[in-house]
Amino acid sequence: MPLLAMLPVGLHTAVPLMGLVGLTVALLSVVLGGWRHIDRPELVLLGTAALLGVPVGLILLRTLPAGSVSAALGAVLVLYGGYSLAEELANLRAVHLQISNRRWAPAFGLLSGLLGSAYNFNGVPVAVYGSLRGWDPDRFRGTLQAHFLVTGLLIVVGQGLSGLWAGEVFKLYLLSIPGIALAVLVGTKLRQRLPVAPFRRYVLGLIVALGALMLVKAV
Repeated sequence: MPLLAMLPVGLHTAVPLMGLVGLTVALLSVVLGGWRHIDRPELVLLGTAALLGVPVGLILLRTLPAGSVSAALGAVLVLYGGYSLAEELANLRAVHLQISNRRWAPAFGLLSGLLGSAYNFNGVPVAVYGSLRGWDPDRFRGTLQAHFLVTGLLIVVGQGLSGLWAGEVFKLYLLSIPGIALAVLVGTKLRQRLPVAPFRRYVLGLIVALGALMLVKAV
């Protein structure tokens, strides 16, 4: 989404396009082995709540100005990525936040559905929830990808019913399929070879950079 926001692709094209891309990536990732480590009770709670958030997000997408949305998303990326990167680099643990049970899962699932249908940001709330729950890497990845698959289906259907499948969405999606397949294969190999901590830092640095670029463009 941040990269597409910097290209001459309108928000109402970028959102359904990335909805289809995200669903495809989740499907391939689950098929390639992520299903073995899914926390099914957590997934049921997150997915059910996400179903309620999807229509709210579609309403926001239709009513809020695109420039304001891009600026808000850029700010969220900078804040989330900057704090997480600082925590990684400085090994900060000043605030020990943990969620000991599943009672908060519906709230994070609802937010995931809302942000996912509106801006394809369904991953951030669940990633934060998984971190607070202390999931190990395999459980984190498996449950997250399964959640992407469930919410991706809800989001894509909702976007289609709301009339967002128009213009060049499917043309651009078809052009992206070879890149998606290659990226999933390369990502699977990298996951097996790269240490977790350095890779996480690279990703967080990229998130901050993309958020800053979105802010600059919006301004």
